[in-house]
Amino acid sequence: MKQCELVILETSDVHGNVFPHNYGTHRETNSGLGKIATLIKQMRQTYEHTLLIDNGDVIQGTPLTYHYAKFRQTRKNPVIQILNELDYDAAIIGNHEFNYGMDLLTQAVNESHFPWLSANIINADDHAEVFGKPYFIKEFSNGLRIAVLGVTTHYIPNWENPSHIAGLTFEDAFETTQKWVSYIKENETYDLLVVSYHGGFERDLSTGELTESLTGENQGYRICHEIEGIDVLLTGHQHRMIAQDVNDVTIVQPGSAGQMLGKVTVTFSWKDGSWVVEDKATELIEVTNATAADEAVLALAREDEAETQAWLDMPIGRIIGGILVDDAFAIRLKDHPLIEFINHVQMDAAGVDISSTALFDNTSPGFKEDVTMRDIVSNYIYPNTLKVIRISGQDIKDALEKGATYFRLDENKEIQVNPAFIEPKPQHYNYDMWEGIEYEIDISKPIGSRVVKLEYKGTPIDLSAQYDVVMNNYRAGGGGDYEMFKDRPVIKEIQTDMTEILANYLLKRKIVYPSCNHNWRVLY
Repeated sequence: MKQCELVILETSDVHGNVFPHNYGTHRETNSGLGKIATLIKQMRQTYEHTLLIDNGDVIQGTPLTYHYAKFRQTRKNPVIQILNELDYDAAIIGNHEFNYGMDLLTQAVNESHFPWLSANIINADDHAEVFGKPYFIKEFSNGLRIAVLGVTTHYIPNWENPSHIAGLTFEDAFETTQKWVSYIKENETYDLLVVSYHGGFERDLSTGELTESLTGENQGYRICHEIEGIDVLLTGHQHRMIAQDVNDVTIVQPGSAGQMLGKVTVTFSWKDGSWVVEDKATELIEVTNATAADEAVLALAREDEAETQAWLDMPIGRIIGGILVDDAFAIRLKDHPLIEFINHVQMDAAGVDISSTALFDNTSPGFKEDVTMRDIVSNYIYPNTLKVIRISGQDIKDALEKGATYFRLDENKEIQVNPAFIEPKPQHYNYDMWEGIEYEIDISKPIGSRVVKLEYKGTPIDLSAQYDVVMNNYRAGGGGDYEMFKDRPVIKEIQTDMTEILANYLLKRKIVYPSCNHNWRVLY
């Protein structure tokens, strides 16, 4: 019996990682497209029939991509040049593709030698396709035909700067997938149907129990269980490492930053004049110390990288004594000079006296005394802008209660991070710390009643009064399930990236003396 094998290779959430190193520490890492390229080429040497898909969030996320967006956009995008060199078959629009604005995204799409797919992002006026066709079919020399449909989490308007997505409509990803799968089944001839979904899973894959609130951000579990005809579901967005079957749908999710290459092997047999699926297997191929970076790929970005490194080493100013992170967990228990500094910068930029921010990642190093751009991008890792929104005292209290769910007490009454903020992916960035108000949170109290002190200028906050608060655009749009902020009046938008705001603050003052007024604490 005649047989053939198809290998589907997936990258997802690469986030602009090309070179295998950490920009903040200069340490070598097992990540990036340079090393992934070696794995891709090995797979192509081993297998005759391959399909290579990027599942989104590829052109944003490192100082390399940020520097390109800010200073080198008139040249070709180095990440897109690499994807072209590796002969990708298609890419999916990810939510972070919009972070640098529509012009840069459109330029990236136009420079690509492969199609970009996203069936559910359409023109708001005429419902026309924006970035390309919803799906494509790849036919191999032996007649094997593979249909690939691309969809994107439709939750993007809850996070993204409105000016970056003006004129677009984001249709429900599940409903769009259902519609186009039905269309493909009725109108196309194919041997395998692949859905590449820049989104993840809203339920535990084994038990079906909810793992997050049903906002619609992630619908992968529902797609597997309620849409007939999908053979393979490529996923991402959550930065998880998954390779298994769900309801006979083979799924894969290869982490983030180019640390893994997703692989699905499909075996076909020729029966009655067509190829029939006999077996499907999925795995994750890890980038290791033994994985050499592909020099031809690195060469495509070396000029951009050199300019980026010079920019990162540019001195900005001094913070006397420095404000280093010794214990990321401890910083979230009581006021710390690092958080107070970032909040003060936000308040200065916005001209208001209440601010909130997060310690975005547990690897944030803080600031040494002599600050460079490298220090800034190591601590503020997202391309956020700022918004001032007008919210009620009740909204502030509700937000603090939401943040307080970050903690729980174990059986020994020791405080720890709520597992919901760690699995299925770390969400430390969804715990905010505030300046301009005085508050205490008691974790021994039941969820929803943990705020035991809440004052503004020394008196209890009026829950019915209105307050102007500055926060990042992600949070101001309700991101992280902070529904109390959604659709609140926007008083001011500061369109400058926070990294630039932080740099400008230090450049203007040259010397900063850190402070800590201990305006809040967590009790347990």
